[in-house]
Amino acid sequence: MKLSKQRRRFDNEVNAGSMADIAFLLLIFFLVTTTIVVDAGISVKLPPWTNDPLPPISSKNVLSVKINAANELLVEGERAEVLSLKDTAKEFIMNPDKRDDLPSKPNRAVIAIQNDRGTSYETYLGVYNELKAVYNELWENEALTQFNKPYDKLSKENQRTIRNYIPLVISESEPTDYIETN
Repeated sequence: MKLSKQRRRFDNEVNAGSMADIAFLLLIFFLVTTTIVVDAGISVKLPPWTNDPLPPISSKNVLSVKINAANELLVEGERAEVLSLKDTAKEFIMNPDKRDDLPSKPNRAVIAIQNDRGTSYETYLGVYNELKAVYNELWENEALTQFNKPYDKLSKENQRTIRNYIPLVISESEPTDYIETN
């Protein structure tokens, strides 16, 4: 009999019933308070789908921008730096010298991007960002010229007028497995 009393004294158990409740509450707390980082990607408005064939585009209206697997930028088949892309694209879109080998109007300019499957995302994003910056600068300059106001202070109608004059037209081709380097 002495043994059974002694065992009872040392057999103290911890009630684990409330431990599950506490763990569940902690789990809910961390799920509610944790922010999940989501890659938003690039916001692009796609043109409406049509089965009609596209009209042919003159080669003088297309600026070819390619990025190979070695993350080298090729503009019209020649190597270029990402930082010089902005000036090249501005000149191509606006054609300030009225050259015959460039688009006659800004609304006819098309920038065609093609990258290799081995191109790094950072390089692709850098090139795309530069091209988007070109259009933002051109819209800003046009807003100041036409309306004497910054682009973001214009009415929606005036912004639409500028975007119709200088539309953002970036055509992306299917990635290739290999783009030759010069």
